[in-house]
Amino acid sequence: MLKVRDIMTTDVVTVRLETGIRELAEIFTSRRIGSVPVVDEGGNLIGIVTESDLVEQDRNLHIPTVISLFDWVFYLESEKKFEKELQKMTGQTVADIYTGSVETVTPDTSVSDVADIMSTRKVHTLPVVEGRKLVGIVSRIDLIKTMVK
Repeated sequence: MLKVRDIMTTDVVTVRLETGIRELAEIFTSRRIGSVPVVDEGGNLIGIVTESDLVEQDRNLHIPTVISLFDWVFYLESEKKFEKELQKMTGQTVADIYTGSVETVTPDTSVSDVADIMSTRKVHTLPVVEGRKLVGIVSRIDLIKTMVK
């Protein structure tokens, strides 16, 4: 049975929280990749940033609907959601747009489990970690390559 260690990419492009949006866009275009793990100075995984996170910067801002009753203002949508959307749209660094909660796998995870995770969670790439340390990355194309071997 194939394991993640058999198909993962170990030479992983990573970014840090202080990486600028322009540099991130250059990484996506020059490397032709759709997501990049975010690591701290010790190489520990702290999140992931995707092309979708970057594309959100070009979206139209949706102002939440509010009702004003006397001197009170009631948001009909989450005020926190609006703040997060605004932060992503105006972000200048990876810290402003990345996702902190990341689905991960280990080198010993089976390839079939990876396929299940990618399919059910609708993710294209999974960071491979040992503890918190990033050791690789596995993507859909890595799974597809196993079908032609």
